[in-house]
Amino acid sequence: MKMNLRKTGILLAWAMIIAANGTAQNVQRTSQGIKYAAQGMNVSVEFYSPSIVRVYKTPGETASDKESLVVIKAPEQTPVSFGENGKNVTLSSQMIQVEVNPETGGIYFFDKLGQRLLTDKDYGTQFTPFNDAGVPSYNVRQAFLLDKDEVIYGLGQQQTGKVNQRNQKLFLRNQNMSICIPFIHSIKGYALYWDNYSPTTFLDNPQETSFDSEVGDCADYYFIYGGNADGVIAGVRDLTGQAPLYPLWTLGFWQCRERYKSPDELCEVVDKYRELKVPLDGIIQDWQYWGCNENWNSMKFQNPRYINKMGDPEYMKFLPNGEDKNADYGTPRIKSPKEMIDYVHKQNAHIMISVWASFGPWTEMYQKMDSLKALLHFETWPPKAGVKPYDPYNPAARDIYWEAMKKNIFDLGMDAWWLDSTEPDHMDIKDQDFNTQTYLGSFRRVHNAFPLMSNKGVYEHQRATTSDKRVFLLTRSSFLGQQRYASHSWSGDVTSEWSVMRKQLAAGLNYALCGIPYWNTDLGGFFAWRYNNNVNNIAYHELHVRWYQWGVFQPIMRSHNSSPVAVEIYQFGKKGDWSYDALEKYTHLRYRLLPYIYSTSWEVTSKAGSIMRPLMMDFPKDKKVLDMDTEYMFGRNFLVRPVTDSLYTWQDKKQNGHQKDMSKIGKTDVYLPQGARWIDFWTGQTLEGGQTLQREVPIDIMPIYVRAGSILPWGPAVQYSTEKKWDNLTIRIYPGANAEFTLYEDEFDNYNYEKGAYSTITLKWNDQDRTLTIDDRKGSYKGMLKSRKFNLIVVEPGKGCGDGDSTTFDKSISYRGKKVIAKL
Repeated sequence: MKMNLRKTGILLAWAMIIAANGTAQNVQRTSQGIKYAAQGMNVSVEFYSPSIVRVYKTPGETASDKESLVVIKAPEQTPVSFGENGKNVTLSSQMIQVEVNPETGGIYFFDKLGQRLLTDKDYGTQFTPFNDAGVPSYNVRQAFLLDKDEVIYGLGQQQTGKVNQRNQKLFLRNQNMSICIPFIHSIKGYALYWDNYSPTTFLDNPQETSFDSEVGDCADYYFIYGGNADGVIAGVRDLTGQAPLYPLWTLGFWQCRERYKSPDELCEVVDKYRELKVPLDGIIQDWQYWGCNENWNSMKFQNPRYINKMGDPEYMKFLPNGEDKNADYGTPRIKSPKEMIDYVHKQNAHIMISVWASFGPWTEMYQKMDSLKALLHFETWPPKAGVKPYDPYNPAARDIYWEAMKKNIFDLGMDAWWLDSTEPDHMDIKDQDFNTQTYLGSFRRVHNAFPLMSNKGVYEHQRATTSDKRVFLLTRSSFLGQQRYASHSWSGDVTSEWSVMRKQLAAGLNYALCGIPYWNTDLGGFFAWRYNNNVNNIAYHELHVRWYQWGVFQPIMRSHNSSPVAVEIYQFGKKGDWSYDALEKYTHLRYRLLPYIYSTSWEVTSKAGSIMRPLMMDFPKDKKVLDMDTEYMFGRNFLVRPVTDSLYTWQDKKQNGHQKDMSKIGKTDVYLPQGARWIDFWTGQTLEGGQTLQREVPIDIMPIYVRAGSILPWGPAVQYSTEKKWDNLTIRIYPGANAEFTLYEDEFDNYNYEKGAYSTITLKWNDQDRTLTIDDRKGSYKGMLKSRKFNLIVVEPGKGCGDGDSTTFDKSISYRGKKVIAKL
């Protein structure tokens, strides 16, 4: 089936807008825009809201009505005024003005003060005929003009290490480690989304900025004006969907490995964390629980080690490639997948499982998809095993996919899904591979939307199945709009290197500026080749510790590495060893921050907020931060500066690690943005913004600063996220400016919050009067605390600092839901 395009004839009767000099002709006024012919094209300019405009161009004699896979917003009723400017036609809402030149095809966007924001270049649209797997179509190119010094962000998650996306050429085709979204976000407070899913070349040079897509029937883009970065992201979410709220337990710590090879091995990891009293909320089962490559992703536990069938000929054929069928693994303690999942739950943890977007030829799923003509016939991972991706664009295929997940895995009690290889993996790439037909036309036409549609199928089906468990999807690829499917991405199978770690900051920050809020990176990197795949390499310990420290301030905190390296905390020694102690310290820190992180997540859902915030979001007037790729804001309070250089170890020519004298404390540079004062999280020292300093960074210290004028709820010490109620919270007040924070709570793991079952408590700090006002609690939910204690502390050097508990407070408040004012 081809993409849903309805051919409609061009309206022959044009409503004429005639300028005084008679030059603006052949323009038809619509309720919220105009239609006209220019440069051999039919063009529609339509307001979707006062701040969002769609521009839609088609070649030739007919216009096509395209159904977007990304945009779900219907045009809202928007008052639009029409006018003329010489030969040009103007359209104005209360937010922006659009000026159109019907002669040249140029379109010019202005803010309400008349400042030009973006230019759709005169004569800048090109349609070049293209044979798309036998279907007449076009290569489509659209050029724009930006200001010379304009900084832009976005384009998904790239591995260039660049925050500013100017002056480069990028080929946007999703692949491992590269999430490709034809979306740019300008420092001027607007964004542009090019609504095309085929491989696309982005080019920015001094002459123009362009998107050049391999196939399309139209040039289709959305101009989104927000005035600032938060406004832009709010517009993106309005256009493409809001991000649902994750359950609290997803915001704790996740441990993963490639791979746990039996239920016993997985459960022993959970046991060990509980024994060591190191917090843990999630454990992840990676691939091959299904068995060998020919049985790839059967969506069943058929590996004989998982179902107590070692030695049984019926199941030994499924033993994973390379495993010794004669090995003696002993009598298993955990004898079934159901028992494994139940055991994890009894340990107050949750479990996620890897599910792929492809199937091996032995699987029932392969046969079902093949009979539906819903397999994509090109080489994917693992190669030379007959494995094929499925067609997620086909709704019937998405139905079959979920039915197997539900019957064989979800109904056992599985908590979350790891949707791996959703680019999908494409091996030995040939141009004709992209001629492969999907439900919506050639694979070339819809390639980059593969992860969007794959995540869509799982999210929508689980939501239809139950409202008692929130959907949580981890996936390796993404596209605009994917946030609406409770999907979060990680940066792929990156190598364990300092330079690669640094690049992940720019990758994650640009991804966040596409409006997709949840992201993480494998802590420590995935492939440890540079360290001889040796977890005992002391140089690897330093890298892993620094990456892990950064992970506390990523939306999702997940440790993972490639076999044979295992990265559970106890692989790094024991208490008293510097690497173990640092990992333990930062794991506890993550859990102390959960009330802050969960409340920030609520802001993401309810107010289109962001967790990872490039500094340009909060300090756009500070030119030094516009392309800052070393630090960012975590929520609105924390300035985070990961340490991305080796200071305490070195490697010889054989890559063996050696430790330096750790009593010689290293330093790293930290820039404190203008427009705020900053308080060192560890010391309580207040510093002025607008300066670069050299911060000492012992191995257990990552530079963290709190913006003066912040309120931080400090959670209890726990072993898992819901172990203790938040009935005795410390409230840290960082003085120096007025502050406000809203504490959000609900039942933590169902969708009752969508029906209003939640509460908020807003705390306000008046810095001049030194008073904290705790407003009336709003809302309610089942199990809500009726009373609680707030322990108030105004941070200063030696008081309320660092990761420990305060023993004295400025004041303790018994709060029962009614307004309280505390003088401090």
